[in-house]
Amino acid sequence: MKGSRGSPSDTPMKISPLPADHAARLVPLLTDLHQLHVDQQPGRYIANPSEVELVKWLETWLRADNMHALVAESPMGALLGYAIYEVQHRPDLPIVKGGTCFMLHHIAITAAMRRMGIGKALVRAVRDAAEEAGARSLATTYAPFNDASAGLMKAMGLEPSVIYADLRL
Repeated sequence: MKGSRGSPSDTPMKISPLPADHAARLVPLLTDLHQLHVDQQPGRYIANPSEVELVKWLETWLRADNMHALVAESPMGALLGYAIYEVQHRPDLPIVKGGTCFMLHHIAITAAMRRMGIGKALVRAVRDAAEEAGARSLATTYAPFNDASAGLMKAMGLEPSVIYADLRL
C-alpha cells in the first residue's frame, strides 16, 4: 500500500477494515496512546484503564453503523497501526453548511514503526473512503501536546479550523 500522494511508504502493509469483534487487537496501541494523554493531562484522563473495559468499550463503539476501524498490518499480519473514524451526517444550518463529514477519532501507530508512512497511509485510506462516499469534509481533533498528530494532519492537508477549549471543574 502506498502512503499519501507524492510520498509512497516503503513499509509493506495491507490496510483493511477491522470488525468490532476483533477490537481487542487495538488495545495495546490504544493503551500506549492513552498513556501519552494521561502523562500530559492527568486531570482529564483516567490512568491505567482496565483492559477488559477498553475491549468492551471499543467493541460497543465499533458496532455502531456509523463507526469504522481500519488496521495497517504487515505481510505477516502484525498490527502496525489503526484508525477509527465516524461518518457524521450534519444538516445545513442558517449559519453553516452541512453534509457528510468523516471524523477521524483515533490514529495510533506501533512505536517501532512510527515515521515510516503508516499514519499517512491510514489517513489516506480514510480520506479515500470519504471521497468515495461524497463527503464534504474529513475532520479530526488532537491534543495540543501531540506534535506527532499535528504534524501528520498538517502533512495530510488537515488544518485547524476551530479551537476547542475546556475548563476541568
